[in-house]
Amino acid sequence: MEDLSLHLLDIAMNSIRAGATAISLEIVEDREANLLTFAIRDNGCGMTEDQLSRLHDPFFTTRKTRRVGLGLPLLKQAAEQAGGGLTVTSAPGEGTTVEAQFGLDHIDRPPLGDVAATVWSLIVTNPRVEFEYRHARDDAAFEVKTAELKVKLATSSLGQPRLAKALKKYLADNEGRLAEAAAQ
Repeated sequence: MEDLSLHLLDIAMNSIRAGATAISLEIVEDREANLLTFAIRDNGCGMTEDQLSRLHDPFFTTRKTRRVGLGLPLLKQAAEQAGGGLTVTSAPGEGTTVEAQFGLDHIDRPPLGDVAATVWSLIVTNPRVEFEYRHARDDAAFEVKTAELKVKLATSSLGQPRLAKALKKYLADNEGRLAEAAAQ
């Protein structure tokens, strides 16, 4: 995968296929620690110990539509090549957490990519899932909680054209502010 936003999308889609109704996406860029961390937490069906032990095998998947599962092995490889690693914790009926760490300034770290567009597409195409998204760079951060937005806007879906357009702008503007803050 070319950038980290595509890994984020892949893992979040795994969460949705696992029946998650709540997904937390978090990106933390810490220049002092020279660390970029992203985590996806869900309340999906979770995994057994046997499934967890086979996660890094590209020829293991629980999906019935194909015989390979490359998402986590590719993410693990990308993290390790950039001086980091991958941790997956899960329990049946309790959900799953996937956390990847990368050396922030490591030459082999993939770029973040268009995280705003990735998060936007997840939110507007999955109205039954409540998302929490947080992105922090050093002392600057912003977050979006779809449950709160839906209450404030008195809607059950942020996919309505007017709302989707406003959400897209909000995410892009805030990602831009974080980039500006990091450049100073």
